Amino acid sequence: MTTRTRILTGITTTGTPHLGNYAGAIRPAILASRDSNADSFYFLADYHALIKCDDPLRIQRSRLEIAATWLAGGLDVDRVTFYRQSDIPEIPELTWLLTCVAAKGLLNRAHAYKASVDKNVETGEDPDAGITMGLYSYPVLMAADILMFNAHKVPVGRDQIQHVEMARDIGQRFNHLFGQGKEFFTMPEALIEESVATLPGLDGRKMSKSYDNTIPLFSSAKEMKDAISRIVTDSRAPGEAKDPDNSHLFTLFQAFATPAQSDEFRSELLQGLGWGEAKNRLFQLLDSELGESRERYHQLIERPADLEDILQLGAKKARAVATPFLHELREAVGLRSFVAQTQVAATTKKKAAKAARFVSFREDDGSFRFRLLAADGEQLLLSRNFADGKTAGQVTKQLQSGQALDVRSEDLSFSVWLEGECVADSPAFADSTARDAAIGALRVALTPVQE
Repeated sequence: MTTRTRILTGITTTGTPHLGNYAGAIRPAILASRDSNADSFYFLADYHALIKCDDPLRIQRSRLEIAATWLAGGLDVDRVTFYRQSDIPEIPELTWLLTCVAAKGLLNRAHAYKASVDKNVETGEDPDAGITMGLYSYPVLMAADILMFNAHKVPVGRDQIQHVEMARDIGQRFNHLFGQGKEFFTMPEALIEESVATLPGLDGRKMSKSYDNTIPLFSSAKEMKDAISRIVTDSRAPGEAKDPDNSHLFTLFQAFATPAQSDEFRSELLQGLGWGEAKNRLFQLLDSELGESRERYHQLIERPADLEDILQLGAKKARAVATPFLHELREAVGLRSFVAQTQVAATTKKKAAKAARFVSFREDDGSFRFRLLAADGEQLLLSRNFADGKTAGQVTKQLQSGQALDVRSEDLSFSVWLEGECVADSPAFADSTARDAAIGALRVALTPVQE
C-alpha cells in the first residue's frame, strides 16, 4: 500500500482574511492538498479563537468568512477533510487526557505565556495578571489538534515551531505511560515553507490586523483599489529609476505574478515607471487573479446554510477517524466499558489455551482475502480483496504486530484501517454492546503475548 503523508493545519477564527493570509497560508495549503500523496486535514481553529477574543459576534463572523475563503480559493472538500474544531468533541476530551500527562515545566516555557509574564513584570503588575488558563494551556489544545489525527507534517510559521515540538513531547510521554510497546501517536514534524511569501502591508511592515495595514482579500474592487493607493512609496517622481528590491509594492506584485510578469514589471520600474501607474498595475493583477474567487466568496457568504452542510460533512469525516481512536485511548488509560471488559475477560479466561487465527483464501476471481477468527471460531473480520497473496500476507503481519489499531465504528459494525485504507470489515452485530465487545475481543486477539 502507498503511504500517504498526513498534513494538518488550522486558522484561528478571529478576523477577516487578508492578502497576507491568502498568500502565506491558504493558497499554498490548497495547492499542497492536490498532491496525490497528501492526506490533508484543514480546520477552523475556533476553540483557539476563544483564547484571544471575547467578542462572540466577531468569532462567528470570522468563522463564516474564513470557511468561505478556503472554499472560494479552490479547496476541494472531496479530496481533503475540512472541519470546524468545535464540531469534533473528541478534541477537548483528548486535550484533557494530554493535560494529565503534560509537564507544567514544559508549559512554563511556552513563548506566548512567557511573553505575557515578561510584559506584566516590566509594567510592575503581578506576573500572571490577565493571563487565563486558556492562554497557558494553549499548547496542549494544539497538541490535541495534531495528535488526534496523527499528522506527519504541520505547516507553521517559525513562531509556532515550539508548539509542534511540545506536541511531540506530550505525545511521547503518553506513549511511554500507556502504550505498553504501542505507539499511539505519530511524532509530528513542523513544516517550514521557506518559499511561502510573507507579504508586507501598506506601510512596509508585515501585513497584520494588529498593525492595521492589511489589504482585505475579497473586498470590492473599489475598496481594494483604495487600499492599494495607500501603499507607502518613496518620493521618486515618474521618469526616475525605482529600486524594485526595496519596494514592498513590487514584493506584493511578485507574490501574484508569473515570472515573466515580474521581470517585465521590474524592468519598467527601473526605467522610471511612476508609482501611481505601478499601483494601478498591481490592482489590475490582483483584480484579475482574485475576481472569480471574490464572486464565489460572496455567493458563499450569502448562503451560510450551504457552508454549514459542507462543514458538517467534514466533521463526519474527521470524527470517523477521531471517535474510534479516542475509544482506543480511553481504554489505554483505563476508561473502559464494564460490559466489554467483562465479556473480553470471560472469553480470554475460557479460551486461554487457544488463540485467534488468520485464515487466508483465494476467491474465484483470483483475488486474495483473509478472515480473522476468534478462539471460539467466531468471525471477527473479513478482509477486502487483494490483488496478490503477498500483499494480503503483509497486511496480516501488520495486524499481528500489535501496532495501534485504527478501528472505526460504523453503526452496528466496524472496520479496520491501515495507512489510510480500509483493509477489513466486521459482520453486523445485534446491538452496539455486542459490537463494542467484539472490538474488545479484537484488541485482545491482536495484542502480542508478553513473555
